[in-house]
Amino acid sequence: VQLQASGGGLVQTGGSLSVSCTASGRTLSIYYMGWFRQAPGKEREFVAAINWGVASTYYGDSVKGRFTISRDGAKKTVNLQMNSLKPEDTAVYYCAASTRRPTFISQMMDRIEYGYWGQGTQVTVSS
Repeated sequence: VQLQASGGGLVQTGGSLSVSCTASGRTLSIYYMGWFRQAPGKEREFVAAINWGVASTYYGDSVKGRFTISRDGAKKTVNLQMNSLKPEDTAVYYCAASTRRPTFISQMMDRIEYGYWGQGTQVTVSS
């Protein structure tokens, strides 16, 4: 599985941005995809995940109500719409995919469960 991320950029506080991730290769083996982010000097943090089959979604506490993850099965793309952005959302955003069938929802929030990663895309929110 190969992942190609796009989008991101610079926006002012309160603004909106979106990032997308397109999967290629053995996409039929994907069970779920997610977005993580990493700010300078911090650990990679879970942002959102989506179950590829039933499209159930999960969010990190810091983005609930502001971010929306969705998927386009035909285009094999996962989108992350980010609204009401804050300076603390500034980070490199990474998309990831897992070919492991999840037993617990918590697995979808754990970066260790993801075997495939895209290149990061920068999101910067100015104050």
